[in-house]
Amino acid sequence: MAQRPQSPHATIYRPPIAMMTSIMHRFSAIAISLVGMPILLWWLWAIADGPKAYERFAHFAASWVGTYILFGLSWCVFQHLASGVRHLVMDIGAGYELRTARLGAWSTFLFSFVMTLGFWAILALK
Repeated sequence: MAQRPQSPHATIYRPPIAMMTSIMHRFSAIAISLVGMPILLWWLWAIADGPKAYERFAHFAASWVGTYILFGLSWCVFQHLASGVRHLVMDIGAGYELRTARLGAWSTFLFSFVMTLGFWAILALK
């Protein structure tokens, strides 16, 4: 079977920032539910189960793997929060102008980046 011709624009296409924000909103929700919820449940179980169980959880959370996962999850939470607020603003009919929509999309990434670094800076100072 002969191959169909491809669009010459397929190699230079750049996804719009609003599309990337939407994709990251979905990705962050999946990460929070599939990774964050089991870790939260493990933490709650460890609290209820006693000092040895909590010590095991704390050891994991303080390891480089645990810290890496928790850092990523905190970014996901802040990204999902910012993107959700952006969706709420758009639900009331605001922010649909092209410039405002782009600014709102970039703002979600800036907010999540700054809040994640700030959150972990506060944790590091304690």
